[in-house]
Amino acid sequence: MRRMVLDADAAYLAVKARDARFDGRLFVGVTSTGVYCRPVCRVRTPRRENCRFFDTRAQAEAAAFRPCLKCRPEIAPGLSHMDSSQQLADTAARWIEQAVHSGEPLVLPALAARLGITDRHLRRIFQAAHGVSPHAWLTTQRLLLAKQLLTDTPLPVTQVALASGFGSLRRFNAAFAGHYRLAPSRLRREGAAAPAADAPLRLAYRPPCDVDALLAFFAARQVRGVEAVEGLVLRRTLGWSHRGQRLHGWLACRFVPERHEVHVQAAPALAPVLGAVLQAVRQGLDLDADPARIDPVLATVPGPARAGMRLPGAIDGFELAVRVILGQQVTVKAARTLTERLVQRFGTPIDTPWAGLTHVFPHAATLAAADPEAIGTLGIVRQRVKALQALATEVAADRLHLHRGAPLEPTLAALLALPGVGDWTAQVIAMRALAWPDAWPASDIGLMNALGTRDPKQVTRLAETWRPWRAYAVMKLWHALENPT
Repeated sequence: MRRMVLDADAAYLAVKARDARFDGRLFVGVTSTGVYCRPVCRVRTPRRENCRFFDTRAQAEAAAFRPCLKCRPEIAPGLSHMDSSQQLADTAARWIEQAVHSGEPLVLPALAARLGITDRHLRRIFQAAHGVSPHAWLTTQRLLLAKQLLTDTPLPVTQVALASGFGSLRRFNAAFAGHYRLAPSRLRREGAAAPAADAPLRLAYRPPCDVDALLAFFAARQVRGVEAVEGLVLRRTLGWSHRGQRLHGWLACRFVPERHEVHVQAAPALAPVLGAVLQAVRQGLDLDADPARIDPVLATVPGPARAGMRLPGAIDGFELAVRVILGQQVTVKAARTLTERLVQRFGTPIDTPWAGLTHVFPHAATLAAADPEAIGTLGIVRQRVKALQALATEVAADRLHLHRGAPLEPTLAALLALPGVGDWTAQVIAMRALAWPDAWPASDIGLMNALGTRDPKQVTRLAETWRPWRAYAVMKLWHALENPT
């Protein structure tokens, strides 16, 4: 059994203090009610003898506790990348979560094969790392996604069942009743009034969070027509493939710092893939980061101290990879200009509530099939055109996946095999699209300027003490260069 991050007495003190630093890292089951809560729950603190403590939501549910309707464990921060000793089990957990939220079928023996291990070994290391079996983890993720959709959206129960990965309404009702001891419709009645169609979905994060630095990064790179940053809100268009169809919509993500939450509104057209969209937002805004582990390392990185630095990720991994390729050996402004031209020429027009959001980023299949000369007329050099179309071909053929559940080493190898893709490009894609916290683009001119050397080997040697959070060090150094005090 995996050891808890805290002993029981220390965990109880964290619950009494409603310490948000432990949100998502600790859950408390209350034997007198049969409910489990986040440590930040605002209900009356239970008596110590009635508390049982768990590392994960899946452990709490395996012990027959059901999620609190007040603090809502399903919106708590989730797994970030962990140290190497747990990397294999955590990769499996991320793949399971990715499959649940995207609606993809998941066969555990196939997952084990993708990891290069046997099914038996997967079950053994998963149990040791997370305290439950992969099947229990899968069920918990499906049910918690269903609970969030029932609470935050007016989607019919049948749609919720399908969106959360259950093959039928009967199976969904049985699983829900078996785990939570109430019917889905009853949970909706007891949790709150029926949500409005424009009610936001809530996602929590662990404080501190450097929201200013995160949004400044996005603002400096925002592509007209696709995204816009205004105050604490990031808005963007989004295309999503679902059961052979291409869905087009928009997102509005508003930071609510006093609640340590992001409130997400999505276009009705994205309702069938809300689970996948929420997972993508978590990655894009790095809401699962653990500042308590990252900040002490970043304290040794040159530049002003910044608490809660986040790693800006990708809501659309393919889009991010295209933008990285277009950013090879040019300034941020020049890369943005090239991207805007690509969007205007090959993107899909869309109506949104905001005049500045007019196009969805081009689909991989569209760029793969485009005339190379047509792309070249946008001012994109021939080598970049070859790289873009090779990338688009692999993504469109479903041979290359660019999200945090994708296997790191095979994906890096596949990227480096593409024409015109070198180590810098692969590392930046891994940093932002795969959410790899130790990515290190050693040849980046910004890093060299910040660290005072033009030798990539020396740049890498200087970063050794920042492992396994070198990607966060990149963001801190880039931010200092782009925002000098």
